[in-house]
Amino acid sequence: MCFLSDAFVTFFESRGDIGPRSRYSYLCVDPFRVMRNVSLSTVEAALSAWDFAWPDAPVPFIGGAAGFCGYEMAAALEHVPRAPGSLDGVPDMQFGFYDLVFAWDHQARRTWLLCAFAESRERAQRLLTRLDARARPATPAPCFAWHRAVTREAHMARVARTLDYIRAGDIYQANMTAPFIAARPAGVRAPDIFLALRAGNEAPFTCYIDCGDASAVASVSPERFIALDEAGAIETRPIKGTRPRGATAAEDAVEAASLCASAKDRAENLMIVDLLRNDISRVAVPGSVRVPSLCALERFPSVHHLVSVVEGQLQPGRSAIELLRAALPPGSITGAPKIRAMEIIAELEGAARGPYCGTAAWLGFNGAMDSSVLIRTVTVARDRVVAQAGGGIVADSDPAAEWDEVLVKVLPMLRALGDFA
Repeated sequence: MCFLSDAFVTFFESRGDIGPRSRYSYLCVDPFRVMRNVSLSTVEAALSAWDFAWPDAPVPFIGGAAGFCGYEMAAALEHVPRAPGSLDGVPDMQFGFYDLVFAWDHQARRTWLLCAFAESRERAQRLLTRLDARARPATPAPCFAWHRAVTREAHMARVARTLDYIRAGDIYQANMTAPFIAARPAGVRAPDIFLALRAGNEAPFTCYIDCGDASAVASVSPERFIALDEAGAIETRPIKGTRPRGATAAEDAVEAASLCASAKDRAENLMIVDLLRNDISRVAVPGSVRVPSLCALERFPSVHHLVSVVEGQLQPGRSAIELLRAALPPGSITGAPKIRAMEIIAELEGAARGPYCGTAAWLGFNGAMDSSVLIRTVTVARDRVVAQAGGGIVADSDPAAEWDEVLVKVLPMLRALGDFA
């Protein structure tokens, strides 16, 4: 795909038939500035220098900052410990500033190259010229040999310890995750890893973020974190509750019915809805936060999920980054209460999550924003690739079933990229 090999390219692609969430895609190229491992306040100050509206813009994102905040950004936002470790070449956070954006409206079947500044038009013309260049020959799909970084028994022990904390009254829920790792042979390109992952996993919040130095973040997330439009309307869509898709229509219906009837999964979802209501209320107009949809069933290519919707109205004078700061890290991958859950996660997982369980986001020059939860995500480091999955642990969780849920979520990614026994 053209431009994916460019330095610091950011690609947000909406795929699948999931309504308005799959309408727009954006390819952000040739950033005029890149910020890595800085505070969100620094990003906000830089973005505010170009605060402007674009009358009759054809798409919601007209240029601005685009990138990700990894899970470990939590240590900079809250008084929580940072788990040790990092992935070679992958920052804790990165945002490029883009005045040139290719945008697709899949509903209207139209494509634009948006040029935010008049002085950017010459660079835009060079990009258009590149579209006419001969396409790069296809490369073989990568085939990695995956292995568990955490055994089934070790993950079950973590779940059991989390249940001890729940019974002791420390928390109501915490999200426990497990990594799967493969060596990255020399010559395997990050864009090819993304394209292979993308081929078998349609999702409304697919993204590819080049981090420079041959590292990248590739995600096929089904979950919106927070969206904000120009008028200040807020929406978040937390996911909690998972079942695999059935091999036949009858098996599929049984799995869906099982999920909808599960008191455990609905309780898991409700706790995170309450947490997100609280997070959004920190910057929303009092009384504006509401839940128009609770525990609705949504179907994705490999799983069923329960998805809720929380809405609100941003207070006048507040910004997208203030909203993002109020809600990071996402409640659906931490727990409730959030701070204590993050302390327990750091203790029991014992290693940094990296970009996984953070957020990928665009923040527009016009004040709008959209973001995903970085689940179903592969982190591409210099010498390895890491895929992770997890689930929310509540009082009636079963450790063996929680490991099975990890596999339901991670196996479609591992099999898209190689072998896993």
